[in-house]
Amino acid sequence: MRKYIAKWTRPLGVAAICLPFVVAVAAADNASPIYGVSLPDGYRDWRVITVAHEAGKNNDIRAILGNDIAVKAFREGTRPFPDGSVIARLAYVYKSSPENDAVFPAPQSFVAGDPTNVQISVKDSKKYADTGGWGYGQFENGIANQSEPLLKSCFACHTKLDRSKDFVFSHYSP
Repeated sequence: MRKYIAKWTRPLGVAAICLPFVVAVAAADNASPIYGVSLPDGYRDWRVITVAHEAGKNNDIRAILGNDIAVKAFREGTRPFPDGSVIARLAYVYKSSPENDAVFPAPQSFVAGDPTNVQISVKDSKKYADTGGWGYGQFENGIANQSEPLLKSCFACHTKLDRSKDFVFSHYSP
């Protein structure tokens, strides 16, 4: 019996030893092409920089968060942003809320619906020198979007901004 148990538990021991390596490789593979940007640990706990409603084709509502370096730069008006700044944009379907509207005298309440994507912008003036010092990533359901044309369009759109904004659309909302 002991021989039988040892025969079947040995592969489990090997799996337990290899699992951390497999998880690490999978995490490394969850990075955007071109820039290699991945979802930062703990980004959902960062401070709010601002919120936005994007009308038109996207018609979404967004929460823009920043790590401590980015938030400090936003608050102090520091431009260009210092290396190490990371901005996360969380987008959700913009939808009306019949439940909330039932309380008000007229339909007026809109809320965040299903999440659509998370975009990450990372400031590293040396690594991303060709794109104004910014690297970009977009994630759907926590998985990096692998569309190179989509990611190439990030910087192309950001270059339309006044250079004094350091290629960043958002402004700090105290």
